[in-house]
Amino acid sequence: MIQRLTQLFPLWALLFSLLAWWQPQWLVGGKPAIVPLLMLIMFGMGLSLTWADFQGVLKRPALIGLGVVLQYALMPLLAFLIGSAMQLPTELLAGLVLVGACPGGTASNVIAYLARANVALSVAITFASTLVAVVATPLLTWLYLGERIAVPVSGMLISLVQIVVVPVVLGCLLNTFLQRQLTPIRELFPLVSVAAIVLVIGIIVALNAGRISEAGLLVVIAVMLHNGLGLLSGYGIARLLRLDTVTARTLAIEVGMQNSGLGVALAIKHFTPLAALPGALFSVWHNLSGSLLATVWQRRSNE
Repeated sequence: MIQRLTQLFPLWALLFSLLAWWQPQWLVGGKPAIVPLLMLIMFGMGLSLTWADFQGVLKRPALIGLGVVLQYALMPLLAFLIGSAMQLPTELLAGLVLVGACPGGTASNVIAYLARANVALSVAITFASTLVAVVATPLLTWLYLGERIAVPVSGMLISLVQIVVVPVVLGCLLNTFLQRQLTPIRELFPLVSVAAIVLVIGIIVALNAGRISEAGLLVVIAVMLHNGLGLLSGYGIARLLRLDTVTARTLAIEVGMQNSGLGVALAIKHFTPLAALPGALFSVWHNLSGSLLATVWQRRSNE
């Protein structure tokens, strides 16, 4: 029963998104709950890991480097090519490129967990890409848009430690020393995580309902293409490099899913509210596409 409910994740995410878009006032007040809900998911993620998982990842730093390089090399370039080919207005092109130039976000770790990818590697790449963002995000924005921006990396790192590192490490510690006793809780947590991320997606949709309604079809297609090509490129390049399927899934998720919340904040601060539209749409869409992908890969893992 629990497994069946978990496998219907994309359906719950879609239904809750439609509900949030139809009646945003029902969920918009849930914004303060986003961080605690993400921390709960990360704690559950930690319960699925042991120290050996992280030790294995740290012994392969080249994989972490590959994930960071692919993310920053592909996503801004794809954004620029898609935006230019579709002849998006300058402000929308800027917003799309800005999302591409951002580091990985917390959502990628959640999707990696639900997709049964390498969670320890996902967390390591997200952390590394956030560290690199202090140089990469301003440099890439200047390279593609000719605009110099300031990136609040210290604040981002504090949030990352609070939302990801601390709950994951706590869950990992408990699982390492109390693995047998925690088995019933560990079996329940995938369903808890699905319920929590569906609620988070609903709140994000509610908060961006106005922008979604204002969005033209062209910018929606551009965001979907950007995310989809990022996922496909990350997976395809990993397989071309003869990496295993689990690692390829992890790299696909890390490349294709961005810290779009940062993209929205930077767009509003350095460009215009219109430039924030691609980031707002990306926030919604990459959670939905990631949910679908996670379910497909989860089912394949069960076969």
